[in-house]
Amino acid sequence: MRNWMIIIGTLFLVLAGCTSNKEAVTLPDNIPEHVSEKDFEEIDWERKAEPFADGNMIGNENKTGVIGMDQPSLEGQKWMWHLWGVEDTELTVVGYHRESGTVHQILAGAWTIPLGGENNGADSHAPSSVIVPKKGEWAMLVYTGDSLFDTLIYEIEK
Repeated sequence: MRNWMIIIGTLFLVLAGCTSNKEAVTLPDNIPEHVSEKDFEEIDWERKAEPFADGNMIGNENKTGVIGMDQPSLEGQKWMWHLWGVEDTELTVVGYHRESGTVHQILAGAWTIPLGGENNGADSHAPSSVIVPKKGEWAMLVYTGDSLFDTLIYEIEK
């Protein structure tokens, strides 16, 4: 009987250790409907955005790149978004601050802006004003139309 109790106790500890301690993400009331809590669960924090295009853009090469993200953005800044494989749609950017687990509107004035045509080798682009509310590690979830297109992981220091 004692062996069964040890086995059951060990099994319970193993199962308890496999459960996630992640808290549910709370989405702001005014966030676009196509943004899903599931999108935040699938963030790959190890896939950091990298410089490319002669260091001019920082992002995921041949997918999404941003000019200006390396400038101070806590007080507001201009970023130019570049996307490959996307034309004639809208761009939605949702910021997720890793340390606080909070979701933020990054584009100043709106969650969503229109994408323009080709620029700097990308199929589409959009200039924007951004405000990143606090320092730390950020996931920028990039949506085109109603679909998650890419996730950019940035460390914002200033």
